[in-house]
Amino acid sequence: MRSSVGLIAVFCVAQTFAQLGAFTFPALLPEFFEIWSLSHTEAGWLSGIFFGAYSAAVPLLVTLTDRIEARRIYIAAVGLTALSHLGMAHLAEGFWSALTFRILAGIGWAGTYMVGLKALTDHLEGTLQSRGVAAHAASIGVSGSLSFLLAGIMATWFDWHAAFIAGALGALGALMVAVVIFPKDARPPARPAGQKLMDFGPVFRNRSVMAYAIGYCVHTWEMFVVRSWAVTFLVFTAAQSGERVNFLIPTVVAMLMELAGTVMSVVGNEMAVRIGRQRWILSVMVCSMAVSLVVGFSSAWGYGVATALCLLYNALIYADSASLTAGTVGSAEHGRRGATLAIHAMMGYGGGFVGPLVMGVLLDWLGGESVLNWGLGFAHLAVLMLIGPVAFLILKPRDLSGDRPAR
Repeated sequence: MRSSVGLIAVFCVAQTFAQLGAFTFPALLPEFFEIWSLSHTEAGWLSGIFFGAYSAAVPLLVTLTDRIEARRIYIAAVGLTALSHLGMAHLAEGFWSALTFRILAGIGWAGTYMVGLKALTDHLEGTLQSRGVAAHAASIGVSGSLSFLLAGIMATWFDWHAAFIAGALGALGALMVAVVIFPKDARPPARPAGQKLMDFGPVFRNRSVMAYAIGYCVHTWEMFVVRSWAVTFLVFTAAQSGERVNFLIPTVVAMLMELAGTVMSVVGNEMAVRIGRQRWILSVMVCSMAVSLVVGFSSAWGYGVATALCLLYNALIYADSASLTAGTVGSAEHGRRGATLAIHAMMGYGGGFVGPLVMGVLLDWLGGESVLNWGLGFAHLAVLMLIGPVAFLILKPRDLSGDRPAR
């Protein structure tokens, strides 16, 4: 494609379609508690296994893009995503069958998200590459917000089966965009002589990459706890306060959270360019830790306050999302970008798998949903997030070309 802007736009459209069914399950989680008699731990597994399967599959699928055309992997993976949503709609009948299709969805997303990003960034360099990463992340955020909204609308007008069918149709739309419009002449870069397919040693020895990847791991742990449990938390808060909720129902709030987060992801990357990537990321992490200590307890302060804090918290979480991923991409060695993104994604979505599960286990261990237990559940994120700043201080990642130096 001649236009870099046009290339970015095409990939963003595809990723928007691909993601439409990603958050159907967490959006409808309160309903599944009743339909399938789930415990909070089982709900945590079903929320987290999507990211666990992603984390397990992504090292192979993304590393393969250093050797074969990323477009081919993307097409197969987005097709699997569509099949997984159709399976949830027509075959899932409880915890174990749903777990199977959530695993397939995670594998499909492993070959879609970072593979698509790799295919895009292979055509971009410098500041445009950083902004392409931010735009790509924004498309994921927009689609994630639509996923919550679409699930709520389809479940209200029809039923939960229709919500998953809508997600499958979105994935099929991404498949068509990839087949018809994705550039077909992309070739993987020449790799160093003797480089093995799964040789991640040089990636782990790259201190700058590892700093950003560790930061991304705890960031994604935090992000997916909020994504997976926000609707359930707000349903509890509304019941706790006895307030009648009209327009700002929990799925609409979740949509607004994703939209606000998407804007903050793009703005955050620009801030990283302007004031220094390390300085920006560390500042955001400290602020999100502070909010995590109070957001769960806000269920005692009314639905409106809890909604406002959820929106603020999610915006802070997203504020360093694109900055972290762009840091990894920009720190990758030539010929190892696929392997580098594989490690980045594996570590990030490993956190995304464990986080929702830990939240569910904590709620069950503490005795179920209550103001105190929600408060303690979210507060564990403040302790976890300390890992990010410590990793930055020890590993001292570098800023990118075009960033204002940190010192």
